[in-house]
Amino acid sequence: MVEVLTDEMFGGERKPAGYKFIQWELRDGQARLTLNRPPHNVLNAEMLTEMAQAFESLHDRPDVKVVLLQAAKDSKSFCGGVDLPEYTTQRVFQMLDSFARLFRASLEVGKPIVVAVNGPALGGGCELAAFGDMVIATPKAKFSQPEIKLLGMFPPFATSIFPYIIGPKRAMEMLLTGEPLTAEEALSLRLVNRLVPEAELEKTLDSLLGYISQHSAPVLAMAKKAIYEGLGMSLTSSLKHSHNLFLNELYKLEDTQEGLRAIAEKRKPQWKNR
Repeated sequence: MVEVLTDEMFGGERKPAGYKFIQWELRDGQARLTLNRPPHNVLNAEMLTEMAQAFESLHDRPDVKVVLLQAAKDSKSFCGGVDLPEYTTQRVFQMLDSFARLFRASLEVGKPIVVAVNGPALGGGCELAAFGDMVIATPKAKFSQPEIKLLGMFPPFATSIFPYIIGPKRAMEMLLTGEPLTAEEALSLRLVNRLVPEAELEKTLDSLLGYISQHSAPVLAMAKKAIYEGLGMSLTSSLKHSHNLFLNELYKLEDTQEGLRAIAEKRKPQWKNR
């Protein structure tokens, strides 16, 4: 059984234990999850389960403000998709269940998830990137869902998420042709938030994660909740839902009251993450 975190502390971080296919680092209010199944970080059920367990372990960690998902530096791809043996009749159910568990965990973790893509993101790897809250890419990135073209099957998670992100017509084109998107095309379709030179990727990530990690954890979680819960609603319903969260949940937070006091007293707020 994979352990999520040990209780051993070192350098202000919790020491991860028992992971085979991912690396896991916690520091400065940031959790950095690194895909580590070289060279292409191809996914199997065990790797997906490790990732889900890592996200689940953060649910009640107010000291962690933001999550980074990235590939190991020596990887040739961000993620080359799902390992072919996982599609056998005996294993496909477990693979889909592990994928669903991971995506549920990413939605429920209550932390912004930043995905760094510095190479091809194919199939399940493209879906991983799409489920991030923000995607930072380099010109080496490519995004592709080649399942219909190569495997004679449609990608079940991509058919659900891509119409929301890039619209139904571009999602149709991407999924039905299987042709890859360049990083520039992904940026124009809003699948990618920022496109940066490879040499500036680490600096960009450090700056973005550092900025987000200065904020209140429960306020970040509530903002993410308001955005995603409002996606499936009409504009009127979404506004009503957001107002209810604002008045009935946000205003009960100590950090919200601290923010109001700090503004009135012309000082920097001291977040307690509650």
